[in-house]
Amino acid sequence: MRTRRTIAAAMSVLALTAVAACGKSGSPSDSAAGGSAAPKAPTYQVKSDVKLTGSQTFDAAKKRGHLVVGAKSDQPFLGFEDLTAGSGASARSGFDIEIARMISADLGFDPNTIEWKTIASANRETAISQNQIDYYVGTYTINDNRKKQVSFAGPYLVAGQDLLVAKNNTTITGPESVKDKAVCTVTGSTSIDNIVKYGAKITKYDNYSQCVDKLMTGEVDAVTTDDAILKGYAAKNPDKLKVVGKPFTQEPYGVGLAKDDTVLRGAIDDALKAHEDNGDWKKAYDATLGLSGAPAPAVPALNRY
Repeated sequence: MRTRRTIAAAMSVLALTAVAACGKSGSPSDSAAGGSAAPKAPTYQVKSDVKLTGSQTFDAAKKRGHLVVGAKSDQPFLGFEDLTAGSGASARSGFDIEIARMISADLGFDPNTIEWKTIASANRETAISQNQIDYYVGTYTINDNRKKQVSFAGPYLVAGQDLLVAKNNTTITGPESVKDKAVCTVTGSTSIDNIVKYGAKITKYDNYSQCVDKLMTGEVDAVTTDDAILKGYAAKNPDKLKVVGKPFTQEPYGVGLAKDDTVLRGAIDDALKAHEDNGDWKKAYDATLGLSGAPAPAVPALNRY
């Protein structure tokens, strides 16, 4: 009897162990298709004795002891903040966040010490020009109008404006089919001018998550912005949402910083180039946007000016 009870107990422990191994949230089989572990973002080596003579932004950061970086917080796989993870470095994730981290390391600051500030699209130029942040990484399209107020390093990614619709929507097939349709985007976004000329009825909110909520409840017909952003939301709701898949603009994403700070801009461009060349850029993409099913695009050429 004692032997049978011992064997039964051992079998029970083995069964529980197997269940835990197969069903634990975050385990390899749970985190990626095919049972393999999802790719992880690289670790960035922090440079030492970095000197950028002539950059007031860099000097202020050195005196402060850390960087203050502006970002988005509601864009899955791009710039996302997990409010359940506290305020530490692990709370922020996404491709833009990785870009900000690799720049931080090359400027001589530990990426884990970054002070993150969530800045809405409409307030980006103000935050930069008033020195509220040292630089901004958050699906920030480089254009001539914005260059009048801020500087840009990059681009580090080129996206294209597209449309996010309900999974069963068959009437919206591209921008030419949005006439008189309720289309949502965010205040201050370049997406507004790009879609309004097609006759859409525009609804605006401060962030894209609000637009997606309205789409999920049927209060708007579509959400429009860059395809990289939309693919993230579609990946989080694959049974309810889809991206139309017909980009109709080119959106070069840049790192926003103080106007005419050519020293810092050059250093950020150098950092982007170094991490593109050593493979970090691709690894960061695969660990973030790549999880949405979108393969890594070609790395865009830097536009130094």
